[in-house]
Amino acid sequence: MRRFEGDKLVIASHNAGKIREIRALLEPFGVEVASAADFGLDEPEETEDSFAGNARIKAHHAAKGSGLPALSDDSGITVDALDGAPGVHTADWAETGNGRDFPMAMEKVWTLLEERDAPTPRRAAFNCTLCLAWPDGHDEMFEGKVRGQVVWPMRGDQGFGFDPVFLPDGETETFGEMDPARKHAMSHRADAFRKLVHACFA
Repeated sequence: MRRFEGDKLVIASHNAGKIREIRALLEPFGVEVASAADFGLDEPEETEDSFAGNARIKAHHAAKGSGLPALSDDSGITVDALDGAPGVHTADWAETGNGRDFPMAMEKVWTLLEERDAPTPRRAAFNCTLCLAWPDGHDEMFEGKVRGQVVWPMRGDQGFGFDPVFLPDGETETFGEMDPARKHAMSHRADAFRKLVHACFA
């Protein structure tokens, strides 16, 4: 594993919620965090059919464009009764052509589950793959997951994306209801970050 030796890192994302979470997770290591947007970088087309493949595309695009190490996160929710959908297309399900509408996407998931008469609990998982890439082309990959179920109606206005309908195993609050610090401690992103920190920062 290659260690991160610098003091500045680019987050290969334009998602404000994701950048905020990653910045909070990296804060203890004294790393200055910038976003891809801070460098005027566009969002590359995500053409892979796996979280790892798309994470790699984004990280290398940002590392090459900024000249700095870049960290990308490709994540999404997989619903068992929907054969793993929306999966890598989680954000696409919220796309309206005029921005992203996640309440619409969550309703779509629930409607499909109802149409299939899916048994309860409606099992799901949040998945996260992190890719830390350097301008020389090297990268390190880390995967995280948290299991739970999809619930309805939407609950809570914390977090972002599908958080209001995801109830983690053993919990009574959705990620949308949960205090952000508590969510950060148990999320799929936190799971992947623990592996990243152990390998490259600790």
